[in-house]
Amino acid sequence: MSKIAFLGLGNMGLGMATNLAQNGHTVTGFDPSPEATERAASHGIGSAASVADAAADADVIITMLPSGKHVLDVYADLVPVATPGSLFLDCSTIDVADARAAAELAVNAGHRAVDAPVSGGTVAADGGNLTFMVGGPADAVDQANPFLEVMGARVVRCGDSGAGQAAKICNNMILGISMIAVSEAFALGAKLGLTDQALFDVSSTASGQCWALTTNCPVPGPVPTSPANRDYAGGFASALMLKDLRLAQAAASDTGVDTVLGRRAAELYEQFVAHDGPGRDFSAIVTAIRAGALGTDPTPS
Repeated sequence: MSKIAFLGLGNMGLGMATNLAQNGHTVTGFDPSPEATERAASHGIGSAASVADAAADADVIITMLPSGKHVLDVYADLVPVATPGSLFLDCSTIDVADARAAAELAVNAGHRAVDAPVSGGTVAADGGNLTFMVGGPADAVDQANPFLEVMGARVVRCGDSGAGQAAKICNNMILGISMIAVSEAFALGAKLGLTDQALFDVSSTASGQCWALTTNCPVPGPVPTSPANRDYAGGFASALMLKDLRLAQAAASDTGVDTVLGRRAAELYEQFVAHDGPGRDFSAIVTAIRAGALGTDPTPS
């Protein structure tokens, strides 16, 4: 069993760290939120006063942080003092360039580095059923696999450093666009006299079938486990969807790819987060679409 430092014990990180601890690893966590630290302690996760204390003598350093700046700052502090040959495993969703820069910091100091952002939300994090999109050298990914397999049900190596982040932002651009399309269909269906259940029963088994419909259905009723049945509490926060769509747009700009729908999805989620607040599940955008609360397309005709 390994000694693991887990940095970032929010809604996702807590479930991931808990699964590692329950599978026999010694996990020491750090989070700037005292409430997060207390919750982690009740799940068998040790607490540390700083990131350096958490990482002392650790074999594996896992980060689940809000931004690339946070990851780079932590790596700058820890890479010079970490146990020689440590595995740095970043599960945050950050810019591809930041992921590559973080890996370079670690590798140049004699460590191994893997970027492994996740998909699946808090339910999958708690249940150990996440999907990991992984970037890094094959030998480093092999070293990371036993830990990823404890936290997830599917691990896909997408390429070298940064490839995991590339796959994540492309996937979530698909998801954001899909959720808007599904939400608009429910809004239109209601105006045409369809019940939500009738539209779901057709589309969930027809060509409109997608994860945003059948797993994270944006209207209450058809999928009892979807956040729509909890007033959109929990799940994948709208602010995080907006973050990922912005990352996708930054990557599109850098590479010269014109992602028209991705750009419009980012604009709509920006409006929605400003209108409704960032905390509710991203499927709550259906409420703004049904209310006509989102602005018109700003693109000139």
